[in-house]
Amino acid sequence: MRKVDSLAPLWESLGWRPDERQLAQFSTLQEQLQQWNRRLNLTRLVEGDDYWIGQVYDSLWPWLPSLTAPGPAPQLIDVGTGGGFPGLALAIALPEAHLTLVDSVARKLEAVEAMARAVGLGDRITLRRERVERTGHHPDCRGAFDGAMARAVASAPVVAEYLVPLLRPGGQAVLYRGQWSAADQQDLERALVPLQARLGAVERRELPAERGLRHALRVSPLGPCPRAYPRAVGLPAKAPLGQLS
Repeated sequence: MRKVDSLAPLWESLGWRPDERQLAQFSTLQEQLQQWNRRLNLTRLVEGDDYWIGQVYDSLWPWLPSLTAPGPAPQLIDVGTGGGFPGLALAIALPEAHLTLVDSVARKLEAVEAMARAVGLGDRITLRRERVERTGHHPDCRGAFDGAMARAVASAPVVAEYLVPLLRPGGQAVLYRGQWSAADQQDLERALVPLQARLGAVERRELPAERGLRHALRVSPLGPCPRAYPRAVGLPAKAPLGQLS
């Protein structure tokens, strides 16, 4: 296990540093994740740099502007949260934010709920056990969020169909990707046309300790998302928007 006092170079690389309370929360979250992982096999990224870089750093870096210059309390949603990332990490790093975490697997959300309580985040976390296609049409969620995110969920066109309907005017979706190519970008841009959204910045970062290349794609709505989206459960993945015939 990596010692907390050896993390200074990591925060320097990130460009943001947690305070003592946040650092303690990250450490508690790691302990909780280790315990629950023995029961549910949530993730392989639980020890040492796997956790601090592969989970915490990788969750936070696309949100650096919000970390360094926080604004009014944002409403954020993490789709397909799995073991709770990036949502729980963002809830620690942005102490004014409220996070809604969505997953269709009840046992995963049971673990995430317990971890959130143990870390002291229970009053700022809302859990939804459902397919995100349903979340996108729920009146409490459609057009309700300042920020929406998904990491390791599906291809970018599929994720865009999940996230864009959740954004309020002026909101932004962050799509976490590993590798990213010009062909990938063309596919995404075609998919965004019917969603009434646009691709803004495509940010690139090498994770520390040679942990790999990451990209963050920023998508913004151009107007209200048409009511047809997201389509019925399973259709976005089965027939992604923007596919060439």
